[in-house]
Amino acid sequence: MQFIYPENTTYDGLEPCACAAVCGGCSYQGTPYERQLESKLAEARKSFEDCGFDPSIIAGIKATPLQYAYRNRMDYTFGDEYKGGPTLLGLHRKKSFMSVIDCSCCLIVHPDFNKILSSTSVFCRERGYAHYNKKTHKGLLRNLILRRGVRTGELLAILVTSSDGDFDDAGFLAMLQSLELENSLAGVLHSYCDSLSDAVIPERTELLYGRDSYSEMILGLDFKVGAFSFFQTNVDAAERLYSDALALIPGIEGRTVYDLYCGTGTISQAMALKAKKVIGVEIVEEAVEAARANAAANGLGNCSFIASDVLNALDGIAEKPDVIVVDPPRSGIHPKALQKILAYGAEDVLYISCNPKTMAENMRAARLSSYRADSVMLYDNFPFTRHTEAVALLKRTEVN
Repeated sequence: MQFIYPENTTYDGLEPCACAAVCGGCSYQGTPYERQLESKLAEARKSFEDCGFDPSIIAGIKATPLQYAYRNRMDYTFGDEYKGGPTLLGLHRKKSFMSVIDCSCCLIVHPDFNKILSSTSVFCRERGYAHYNKKTHKGLLRNLILRRGVRTGELLAILVTSSDGDFDDAGFLAMLQSLELENSLAGVLHSYCDSLSDAVIPERTELLYGRDSYSEMILGLDFKVGAFSFFQTNVDAAERLYSDALALIPGIEGRTVYDLYCGTGTISQAMALKAKKVIGVEIVEEAVEAARANAAANGLGNCSFIASDVLNALDGIAEKPDVIVVDPPRSGIHPKALQKILAYGAEDVLYISCNPKTMAENMRAARLSSYRADSVMLYDNFPFTRHTEAVALLKRTEVN
């Protein structure tokens, strides 16, 4: 079986997206869903075949539980559609770094996001605020980040500006509070960023209303997610993936687990409900602080976290693992870190990947250390995009 669909779910009658022709966000908009799955499955199998695997090692691809309105975070950019045009707030135009389009018709976010996006754009144009110019590095408006607790109905709005001018914080807050939204505003923040990079690097953040985090629930646990903390973008799909992945680990009870590249520790805490001890490692300090706070709030005393690069952190952990879980970035696991991970000789290594290509490369290297996987399952957690998640359990054998 190649395509695995959630029970009682169909995807008949694909809705058109008005922005599909120009928006750079969703490369598969307008493509029938089953064809999206075919393309993702074929691409992943090609990546594994290129690394010397039988492509049939990929057992199939599981369709998303929710095709529309699944994204719980969007990072919008202020700019213009053409040079000298009016200031817009939206996403980058397809194949264009400088041009921004209005995407307030987006189908993969909750309607509240589109309403806040459109209203913020009007608010800023009416006041004549200039958007930040990536070439001259002048201008005020940079980004708007919206985040949503899917299970809690809480919203965070984070406006990002340079320090090149004043912004009407009180008016912005009043405008947001006047909107008729299905979700509730948990917090509104104004963050300042003067970095030359296009990335949002908050240098100073002021809380305009509420709190600087929102609440979410996943795998039966409560999580506080900070304004800039990483959290899974598609909560329903992530919960299914994590549940399936944990079910692959035989007898986690009473075992010590390393959770490497653990982010805010979602899967760490789920494992800690049964494992003897879980040690999470994550390089982003804010994510580690959130993981510690969430573990404490969930009453998990057997779950600890280290803020460090994986390669360096492993040298300082005295207790050896029985199980290792890795969930690396798209670039995969660095070869030196991978060799150090495999050198522990743990019987089970659970590999969760957001890039099947680099996963295949890492698994090819793992074969030299006698690790094998019977199969790899793909997960379409981000429909309309080219991104695919993958899960495999690598078991240590005596075969080289």
